[in-house]
Amino acid sequence: MNSSSADRTILDMFRLDGRVAIVTGASSGLGAVFARALAEAGADVALGARREDRLADTRAAVEKAGRRAITVRTDVARPEDCQGLVDATMAEFGKVDVLVNNAGVGTAVPATRETPEQFRQVIDVNLNGCYWMAQACGRVMKPGSSIVNISSILGLTTAGLPQAAYAASKAGLIGLTRDLAQQWTGRKGIRVNALAPGFFASEMTDQYPEGYIEGQLSRALVGRPGDPDELAAALVFLVSDAGGYVTGTTLPVEGGLLTS
Repeated sequence: MNSSSADRTILDMFRLDGRVAIVTGASSGLGAVFARALAEAGADVALGARREDRLADTRAAVEKAGRRAITVRTDVARPEDCQGLVDATMAEFGKVDVLVNNAGVGTAVPATRETPEQFRQVIDVNLNGCYWMAQACGRVMKPGSSIVNISSILGLTTAGLPQAAYAASKAGLIGLTRDLAQQWTGRKGIRVNALAPGFFASEMTDQYPEGYIEGQLSRALVGRPGDPDELAAALVFLVSDAGGYVTGTTLPVEGGLLTS
């Protein structure tokens, strides 16, 4: 062990100084929280979203943390947009160390009434879009890089609403995580993991029926919704050196809901 390694503390292992991260779906909600957390840990951040005009607040939060940011209009369902976000990041920062595949959409349509277009849209963003982003990043990432796919507990259990497309996309994302880890960790040195959040405030939860979340929280051992910073802390663990021995894993952050 060299002297610099000997002097490193446990908290130092969570630092991301000198690293460059991409966050999709960064215009609001959890994506904005993830971007701020990565910046507070020391990373510069490239912010992608379909609503580029709404990325200004997230960019300001990154810069307030003392890091640099760029914004790029990105529809992850379009492979060319995913490549464009990676190209812009390489042009500005010269590398990509971290990818957070956060962009996602959801529906709650009964299976007999869900249209092919509705189902395909969810799969196209939540699953295919993560693959296009991972592909583009995987081509330029160096050993020591990390990808985190934002799945959901609905990829592991059900929760009372008719969400076939969403659940299928998030379960598929867990399978994609395992396979990319198997392909890339040993050969490329790229770790690939997933987070499976429980109930955290987001634009998606704002659309749930009144009283729905309260009804589901009885299943959670901690008896409350999650604080977005708690999920962001788990993300920082996975992408930092602190999580350096973790790959191919889906980490549930759900307050014990999966025990019920």
